[in-house]
Amino acid sequence: MTKRIFPKHVGFIPDGNRRWATSHGLQKESGYARGINPGLLLFDKCKEYGINEISIYGFTKDNTKRAAVQTVAFRRACVAFAFEVVQRGAALLVVGDETSLQFPAELKKFRQRHGSGMKVNLLVNYGWEWDLAGLSCAALRSSDISRMDLIVRWGGRRRLSGFLPVQSVYADFYIRDEYWPDFEIEHFDHALDWYKKQDRTLGG
Repeated sequence: MTKRIFPKHVGFIPDGNRRWATSHGLQKESGYARGINPGLLLFDKCKEYGINEISIYGFTKDNTKRAAVQTVAFRRACVAFAFEVVQRGAALLVVGDETSLQFPAELKKFRQRHGSGMKVNLLVNYGWEWDLAGLSCAALRSSDISRMDLIVRWGGRRRLSGFLPVQSVYADFYIRDEYWPDFEIEHFDHALDWYKKQDRTLGG
């Protein structure tokens, strides 16, 4: 069996929750809660593989322009996921604009990393402009997050959507057409198999 090459830091964009819900005859906000268990399965698999760090897009500042029933739903999903991964041994850091009412109060204590296990960076009420604005005070607001090696996105979109623009500068980008709630472990395994075939000279 060919040895799998593991990236040190993987970013995940779990997109397609609303489209999954409407395709199943449900209200759009129903899709967010369905994304929690896939996220936990993915966390457990990354931990099993010995990956050092993962970053997960929770929701962006732009996402908060959606209907209130949806913003409530995705905030609740992020809180539930955050507390569960901490119980499972994650070293959790939540990155986002905590000065906004859209930032869940329950997650403010995680603006400083908690725990000593695999690093998990959860982007909550995150905006790339907000992040880069930290440079005016000498550092990115996401400065505790390392450069990513691989980004995996579900839902078929071929864009970064402002996902950690500095840390993604040399990341390989793998797309799955499936909606995030339809996640299967094989999706990630295929991403890793694809990753090992990529040119990792980083321009050299």
